[in-house]
Amino acid sequence: MQWDALQPPRWVGLQNFQTMLTDPRWYNALYNTAYLSFLSVPAQLTVAFLFALMLNEKLRAMPTFRTIFYLPSQTPLVATAFLWNWIYHPDFGLANALLSAVGLPTQNWLFDLQLAKPSLILITIWSGIGVPMIIFLAGLQGVPQSLYEAASIEGAGPVKVFFYITLPLLTPVIFFNLVMQMVQAFQEFNGPYIITQGGPLKATYLLPLYIYDEAFKKFHMGYASAIAWVLFLIIMV
Repeated sequence: MQWDALQPPRWVGLQNFQTMLTDPRWYNALYNTAYLSFLSVPAQLTVAFLFALMLNEKLRAMPTFRTIFYLPSQTPLVATAFLWNWIYHPDFGLANALLSAVGLPTQNWLFDLQLAKPSLILITIWSGIGVPMIIFLAGLQGVPQSLYEAASIEGAGPVKVFFYITLPLLTPVIFFNLVMQMVQAFQEFNGPYIITQGGPLKATYLLPLYIYDEAFKKFHMGYASAIAWVLFLIIMV
């Protein structure tokens, strides 16, 4: 369907999908989305799991530490964007200040073609570990203590206990977090839109940004809907 939101829609068959297959911006956005999703989600879940293991210890003031580690996920997205724009600022940002302090060359971060995507991944990890961390923590606290006591009696060390008790019993939790975070990663819009707007040179141009530009900047509603359907099928798979 071809529709500009102003005139009546016109049926064009599969023309939108044919246009998509010949549009280099589609392949660039698909590659960037897959790159960020398949790298950021495993890293995010790994960090969240390690933090959950640490926060599962019975120590004084542990609820305070849990709150501190969970807070980034509750920070408003606009505030997060301004915070990381300041951290990554090439002239007076905290990241370059730390590099200068240890004698390393400064970087352009979000303005560098090679560093823009890794920089966004770091932002995603920082702002997104809170929810999976809490779910991991709930899973860890649901493991029966009797199993750990039995393993201790049998002389099992911490490594065996982790790989033969903790990890297998957390498999459903890991799978749930993996699916939910992957779905969220493929729909990532706010961060790249506010922080990089798809730049530099479309290095962080993701599928949701592509859909937004086609629908609300160019008013290609039919084409944007076709892209959204393909994204829906990818997420469903």
